[in-house]
Amino acid sequence: MNAKILSWFGMAACVILIISCFLPWGYYADPQITNEAERTFTGFFSFKGQYGKPGYALVLFAAIILAFMILPKVWAKRTNLFLSAFTLAYGIKTYILFTSCYNAYCPEKKAGIFIMLFATIVMLIASVFPNMKISESNVEKSAT
Repeated sequence: MNAKILSWFGMAACVILIISCFLPWGYYADPQITNEAERTFTGFFSFKGQYGKPGYALVLFAAIILAFMILPKVWAKRTNLFLSAFTLAYGIKTYILFTSCYNAYCPEKKAGIFIMLFATIVMLIASVFPNMKISESNVEKSAT
């Protein structure tokens, strides 16, 4: 696959990750939660903040990764690889946290959690293969 096309997929994945934080991630049929609206968790809402608000961190990382994908600098591409790997690890941790059963109640997984996880994987793949032309002067500088 062409690196330029992969770069566009990575940028789209950053935007999709931001959107997925606003989508429902899980539905918790816990009888202790009396309000029906509080049973649906998103990246920015969990009942009484028990699971935190991982949407803030994911949106921040997606915005930084998107900016580094656009920036044509070698240091930005290298930093982007690290940040994408960190975001994927944080996404996996969040997926496990939001989809795990507690007190014999297993949540119903919604589309948002799967979209979030898929977007972080695409961002990492796009960061591994950046769209950047390397000139002779850059190769000589890095060799010294």
